Amino acid sequence: MLVSLTNVQKIGTFLDLFGAVIIFIGVLISTGAVVWHFIHHWRGDKLYDGYRKDLARSILLGLELLIAGDIIRTVTGTISIASVIALAGIVAIRSFLGAEFEMELTGRWPWQSSSKRKKSKSKTKKKA
Repeated sequence: MLVSLTNVQKIGTFLDLFGAVIIFIGVLISTGAVVWHFIHHWRGDKLYDGYRKDLARSILLGLELLIAGDIIRTVTGTISIASVIALAGIVAIRSFLGAEFEMELTGRWPWQSSSKRKKSKSKTKKKA
């Protein structure tokens, strides 16, 4: 059975929708968790940092699915210079946001290995 391009484009649209739903649900769950923690007397940096990290995780996962949907729809659609440039812009912006969220979550850039992170931590401990 052959898969039509229209059906493949629908898969791309579904991935976009699924990515948006993941972001939305992540915001709801993260906000619910921060309210629960606030009620149970968490305050300050611990509350704020946890909320930011939870939001970043859901946004990062949603962005990955949105990029996949954009790529599928662009490759299976009518390819023109304008559509390729638009896709490149979208991927660049989302990749930049993804790198920023990765830095927020792990304290290192996505291209840095975890061993570099450990070495830099040990150097700062030696200085102190």
